[in-house]
Amino acid sequence: MKFIIRTFFQIIRILLGPVILFWDLVTTPKGIERPEIEQDEIDRQTKNLVLYQFRTCPFCIKVRRAMKRLSLNIEIRDAQNDLENREALLLGGGTIKVPCLKITDKNGEVRWMYESDEIIDYLKQRFA
Repeated sequence: MKFIIRTFFQIIRILLGPVILFWDLVTTPKGIERPEIEQDEIDRQTKNLVLYQFRTCPFCIKVRRAMKRLSLNIEIRDAQNDLENREALLLGGGTIKVPCLKITDKNGEVRWMYESDEIIDYLKQRFA
């Protein structure tokens, strides 16, 4: 029974995934336009951030859209299909759950932030 349920949801994901990605592409938000010097400073700060995500995860899409609205150039890593990224997420964050924002501070301390709303609030507070 578990196999049938898992297969059903895999089929749903396969069918809905392209639709979700197309809708995201068509409705992509416009980002903030900043002076070049200000954007360069923000880009420098975002080099210490990495978003682990699954491409068609609705919560990951929500975070990516917030990043676009804020014009943030944050490295995105696929934790669904890339085993190395998946392992890094598991070892660093403790669980394979996305979205997950890896935050490295000035002292090299690393913090793993889960939950899309928490990530978006953090990005807004820091960069809006």
